[in-house]
Amino acid sequence: MDREPAELGVAIVLYNSESVIAACLDSLLAAEGAQLRVVLIDNCSSDATLDTVRQWAARHADQISFREGEVGEFTRAQTWLTLLRAPTNHGFAHGCNRALEILLADPAINLFWLLNPDTRAEPHTAAAYLSAGADGAFALMGGRTLYDRPGHAVQTDGGRLSRLTGRCHPVNLGQPHPTTPPPDPASLDFISGANCVASRRFIQAAGLMQEDYFLYYEEVDWALRRGDLPLRYVPDALVWHHGGSAIGSAHDNRRASPLANYFTYRSRLRFMARHYPLGLPGAFLSGLAKAMQLAITGDGAGAWAVLVGTLGLGAPAGIRAQLRP
Repeated sequence: MDREPAELGVAIVLYNSESVIAACLDSLLAAEGAQLRVVLIDNCSSDATLDTVRQWAARHADQISFREGEVGEFTRAQTWLTLLRAPTNHGFAHGCNRALEILLADPAINLFWLLNPDTRAEPHTAAAYLSAGADGAFALMGGRTLYDRPGHAVQTDGGRLSRLTGRCHPVNLGQPHPTTPPPDPASLDFISGANCVASRRFIQAAGLMQEDYFLYYEEVDWALRRGDLPLRYVPDALVWHHGGSAIGSAHDNRRASPLANYFTYRSRLRFMARHYPLGLPGAFLSGLAKAMQLAITGDGAGAWAVLVGTLGLGAPAGIRAQLRP
């Protein structure tokens, strides 16, 4: 058990994260000026993710405490690193929520940091979040998420949402860092779930994330339930992100995988039905247009995934096979 109380809880959902999770944990261990409590949830990875985490913990046994178990086995996160094995892959929000539940059980933790496993945080980022969120009077906050490759381009500074189509637009996407100024947080609709800090006050008021999206739109939905609590932006909080390392999300030089396309459009329609039903025709037409575009450019699998997701049908066989069990 850790003797020092944690100040910042970290929730990371793993899925075939063998090649990236060690670097993520290295960056968290190097955090300066912050006491962390890290919970990993593995969503039935088919690679060596679990062994990679165990080996990392063994290498750092003189610095951190570690325990492992099944989801539901622990009611509280009491070691620096906790690894939970999910018996079934229920998606991103489900994994985050199980991690948040055992972090919330520690009354000393009032800030909860959602991170993707293919991220690396700068040593000062955790302390920047703690300082900016000390009063707890906010819903969600984020910093600058950068592409983890040469060029130092911004991936997102937060996002804005079209109420007409449901499309999400990352703010400052592709712009150079550090010459690009930060956004006005009042202009943001959501904070990216790849690098997002929630306050205890917000979670107690809004509840945990909706789990029926499986992938995408969870954080957008969450942000819309913030009531009067504002979003915050922390310029000094820098995180590097590979992006799509396990599921093939699109980025500036890569087309989205069929899996990413299917869940993007399925979740978009679910989100619009829940929050902006008058925008459902626009979201539907946007999905049909995307399917046609992909078909014309020769991406038949991607076009079919978009169409099936837009229609709210079950995932194609190839996608189901990727996600078993």
